[in-house]
Amino acid sequence: MTGTTGGPRTLAAPAETPRPGRWLALAVLALAVLLVAVDATVLGLATPFLSEDLRPSGTQLLWIGDVYSFVIAGLLVSMGSLGDRIGRKKLLLTGAVAFGAVSVLNAYATSPEMMIAARALLGVAGATLMPSTLALIRNIFHDPKERSLAIGIWGAMASAGAAVGPVVGGFLLGHFWWGSVFLINLPVMAVLVLVGIKLLPESRDPSPGPWDLLSVVLSMSGIIAVVYAIKEGATHGPRWDVAAAALAGILALVWFVRRQLTLPSPLLNMRLFHNRGFSGAVLADLLTVLGLSGMVFFLSQFLQLVQGRSPLEAGLAELPAAVGAVTAGLLAGRAARRFSVRSVVAGGLAAIGLALAVLVWLESDTAYPVLGATLLVVGVGAGFSFTVTADVILSSVPKEQAGAASAVSETAYELGAALGIALLGSIVTGVYRDFAIPAGVPAGTAAEAHESLGGAVEASSALPADQAAGLLTSAQQAFVDGLQIASGVGAVVLLATAAAAWFLLRGQKLEEGYGG
Repeated sequence: MTGTTGGPRTLAAPAETPRPGRWLALAVLALAVLLVAVDATVLGLATPFLSEDLRPSGTQLLWIGDVYSFVIAGLLVSMGSLGDRIGRKKLLLTGAVAFGAVSVLNAYATSPEMMIAARALLGVAGATLMPSTLALIRNIFHDPKERSLAIGIWGAMASAGAAVGPVVGGFLLGHFWWGSVFLINLPVMAVLVLVGIKLLPESRDPSPGPWDLLSVVLSMSGIIAVVYAIKEGATHGPRWDVAAAALAGILALVWFVRRQLTLPSPLLNMRLFHNRGFSGAVLADLLTVLGLSGMVFFLSQFLQLVQGRSPLEAGLAELPAAVGAVTAGLLAGRAARRFSVRSVVAGGLAAIGLALAVLVWLESDTAYPVLGATLLVVGVGAGFSFTVTADVILSSVPKEQAGAASAVSETAYELGAALGIALLGSIVTGVYRDFAIPAGVPAGTAAEAHESLGGAVEASSALPADQAAGLLTSAQQAFVDGLQIASGVGAVVLLATAAAAWFLLRGQKLEEGYGG
């Protein structure tokens, strides 16, 4: 394999013949990414409607938002390794069928508990999709420049899903019930499976060794326990059960790491982290998503419940972020080769951090041009940084280990999303719950309003006009106050990550194409 660091480079292997139909195969893989991205983005728009129908508590609402990421983060390493063993195509298509089937369960959930369980099952299915797509790209595209473009298209489709999800979801929410936003997964899943059977090549590790079930249990239980402890600790403060979960999770992860170092065929090759570029890229992904996710999760609620936009208007208002990410993702590989990996990644992260810092001054009546420009900068920064880090991660390992490396990348992404919603979301929720209730509002109505902003909107409908206006104004301002603080924390995280990436990715280079 061609070296990817600034040190001496080994001689490149002879060029492999480009695979016929590889770009059509990429289109199928992009559908899988679109499927997951659409599902993640429509939930934010559907939250106000879901809150009105299912009446979840504030904590249940956070669980609905992040249990998908918790489960997918816990299973990605195991599923990436499983794909290396049984075949990535087989795992991808099986996961796509399961994803579509469980989407129906999400659409027809009748209680908060059922919705949380359905989202968790969707995470199990989703964990089979993401590592398979990146690993197949690593094996389909042998030329590094073609692979960079393919990864850029892969990332652009994820961003396109972020754009298509809110717009299509907004249209559906304007005409149908909230569960319809999950049913849009079905036609995409059907196309993916029918076309993927014909176009996608099968690939696997030729000598993978056994799939170690104890390692699967340790990685899944460790990640979920640690994330649960962080989430509950941030929401409710230190408790004995939170401390016990944190300790159990840490012990499980330590045991997992030690076990991987002794197994002849580990579930995850921990020695990959000896590569500074690989470790820096993974850390950058984790902290970037952590800083972004809480803001993104609550921004749709801000646009609808604070600024009074319809779901479709809110979806259209978020388009600049996706447009910026798509454009930057397609240009990222070329930019990293012309300038440097660390300048593109660190510059992208710094841009996101500065954009989040602007939201510290967010107000209920902030004009859309300010929001639109901020979202555009966020999208451009994310498109550059995420695309280049994915390329670095895949280029740092032999293609036989592409599934495991892809799983590490996706685990960092999903774990960052879960932690971001848990930590930054808990900041928003904690500030929100302290807002003052106007005099004369019944205790039951006040309790419902304190659970969530959606609950306050619903509770105010039963009050006299003057009390309803006072309650809504107070609740909306508290929500904005929480969003300001969360954005500030996110900005600090992103700027610190940009500085870390500048040092960790020093000397890192992308592979050149054949003859390049």
